[in-house]
Amino acid sequence: MANCKPIVVLSAAMSIDGKIGHRNKKTILSSKSDKIRVHKLRSKSDAILVGKNTIEEDDPLLTVRYAKGKNPIRIILDSRGTIKNTSQIIKTSKNIPTIIATSDLISKRNLYRLNNLPLDVIICGKKQVDIKKLLSILFKKGIKKILLEGGGTLNYSFLKNNLIDEVIVTITPFVLGSENSINLFEGIVKGTKQFSSFKLKKVQKIKNEIILNYKI
Repeated sequence: MANCKPIVVLSAAMSIDGKIGHRNKKTILSSKSDKIRVHKLRSKSDAILVGKNTIEEDDPLLTVRYAKGKNPIRIILDSRGTIKNTSQIIKTSKNIPTIIATSDLISKRNLYRLNNLPLDVIICGKKQVDIKKLLSILFKKGIKKILLEGGGTLNYSFLKNNLIDEVIVTITPFVLGSENSINLFEGIVKGTKQFSSFKLKKVQKIKNEIILNYKI
C-alpha cells in the first residue's frame, strides 16, 4: 500500500434522518439480521476501532458473537488513558488482543495502570491521539484492515483527514430527531468537493433496512 496505512472501513447503522444515536443514552438501531452481517464483517477485519466515548456510553465487548470467525484486535482511542478497569474491554483483554491508543496527556498513574494490564499501550500525539501516526504504527504491526465503529466525532476526525476508504451504512426505519441526537459525522463540512471521490458500489435490501456501500 503506497501510503502505508491500513484500509479503514466505516461501519454504522443510522436512522432515516441520519442519526446514529442519542447522547448519554444507549440507542439500538440495528436489527438481528444486520447485527449478523456486521459481526461477519468484524470477523474479516484485522482490528476494530472506537473512541473512549463509545466505551463509556455502551460498554461494548467489540467481539464476534452473531457469526463464526475470529475476534478482531480491539483498538480504543483514549487521549488521557482513563478507561475504567471495570469496562468489558479491560476485563476481557487477557483473552482478546487489545490496544489503548493515548497521548502525552496521559497521567503517570494511568500509564502505570494500563501498562500493568494485559494489553498494548501506544502513545502518539501531544494533546490528542494523532490518528495518522497511529494508523502508520498499526500498519507496521501487520494490521491491514480496520473496521471503524466510532461515534460521530471520531468518524468526522477520520473523514476530514481523508482516512476512510470505504463506508458501509445501514439505513434503519427510525427517526431520532435533532434533540440530543448524534450525526453520523459530528463536524462542520465545508463543501462537498472534498468527499466527492466516494462512489456508490452496492445497495442491498434486507427486510426493512437498506445497506449502502461506498468506496473510494
